[in-house]
Amino acid sequence: MTGTRERQAGPGLLGIYLNDHLAGATAGTGLAHRMAASGHQRATGGDGALRQLAAEISRDRETLLEFMAALGVPVRAYKLWAAWAGEKAGRLKPNGRLASRSPLSSLEELETLRLGVEGKAAGWRTLRVLAGRDTRLDPARLDDLIARARRQADQIEELRVTAADQVITADPPR
Repeated sequence: MTGTRERQAGPGLLGIYLNDHLAGATAGTGLAHRMAASGHQRATGGDGALRQLAAEISRDRETLLEFMAALGVPVRAYKLWAAWAGEKAGRLKPNGRLASRSPLSSLEELETLRLGVEGKAAGWRTLRVLAGRDTRLDPARLDDLIARARRQADQIEELRVTAADQVITADPPR
C-alpha cells in the first residue's frame, strides 16, 4: 500500500497538476490577448496595461512549458484543446445586451483574468517548494515569477475597480 501511495505522489500527479495549470494558462492567454485587442479599456487608459499584461501572460505560459520540459512532464494536448474551446465558449455568455458589448463583460473578464493570475501565482509557489529539492528548477526565477504575478494581480485589480465603477455608473439603482 505504501508503494502505491508513493507512486501516486510522484511525477504522475505533478504532470496532471502542471497540465491543468497549462490549460488555465492557455485560456488565460487567449482571454488576455482578446481583451487587449478589443480596446474596451481605452476610455480608462487601461488598454496599454492590458497589452503589457497579455504579453507577460504569454511569456509566463512559455515559461511553464519550459519548466514542464525540464521536469520531463509531457504536454497533454487534449487539455489544451479543452481550455482553448472553453475560452471561446466563454465569449457566448449573456451580458444583458443583444447587439453590443456590455460594461459588465469587461468587469467579468477582468475578474476572470485576476482569478487566473492568482491561480498562476499558486502554481509558481508550488513549484518554488519543489525547487527546494529539485535542481532542475531555479528558485530565483520562481521568486521573480511569483513577484510578477503579484504585480499583475494588482494591475488587474486596478482595472477591475475602474470597470466596476463604470458598471455602477452605467446602471444606477432604480
